[in-house]
Amino acid sequence: MSGTLNKVMLIGHLGDEVKMHYFEGGNCIGRFPLATNETYTNKQTGEKVTNTDWHNIVIRNKAAEICEKYLSKGDKIYVEGRLKNRQWQGEDGNTRYTTEVHVQDFTFLTTKKESTANSQASNQNQPQQGSSATTNTTNKVNEPLGANGPEEEDDLPF
Repeated sequence: MSGTLNKVMLIGHLGDEVKMHYFEGGNCIGRFPLATNETYTNKQTGEKVTNTDWHNIVIRNKAAEICEKYLSKGDKIYVEGRLKNRQWQGEDGNTRYTTEVHVQDFTFLTTKKESTANSQASNQNQPQQGSSATTNTTNKVNEPLGANGPEEEDDLPF
């Protein structure tokens, strides 16, 4: 095969609010940290171990504005995009490097507003059907994650 592939798919929780930056000409960019967890049971101690990885997420234009409007810290989201490496000069004169995920598609899995509404409905003992907002940067509709979603946890250390 002579082609290459640069594709990232993540499901995680926002570590902070979406930070927006607006440019001349009307374009904008949104950035936020995304936490993903790996959980396994240590075979020697029997202790449950959780490792968290942080990912720098970058999203552009209308999609960024949608994320800023509806997402807040702690919300769960599915993002799909490409890895990009970037470098810049720090204030101290040193060259800094970072790896970012530039989002092409995303799906809101839970939002604070939805979680609050669902918990209030549970407190009133009224069943309420949850919904997941689905969108992407090309404005096509995606199916919510279902049977093909993430697999069940296992006790493998990798």
